Amino acid sequence: MTIGTILLILLVLLLLGAIPSWPYSRNWGYGPSGVLGVVLVVVIVLALTGRV
Repeated sequence: MTIGTILLILLVLLLLGAIPSWPYSRNWGYGPSGVLGVVLVVVIVLALTGRV
């Protein structure tokens, strides 16, 4: 496995963990998952272009 694949899997898991489904995190809104989603898109684009 390359470092890009490992980073992609890690970011997907972090994105799933940031979804506001727990009672204490419902007031956070979609901020944490939105930021991780943007990072995930950037990593996917970098992986597809071969820069990661």
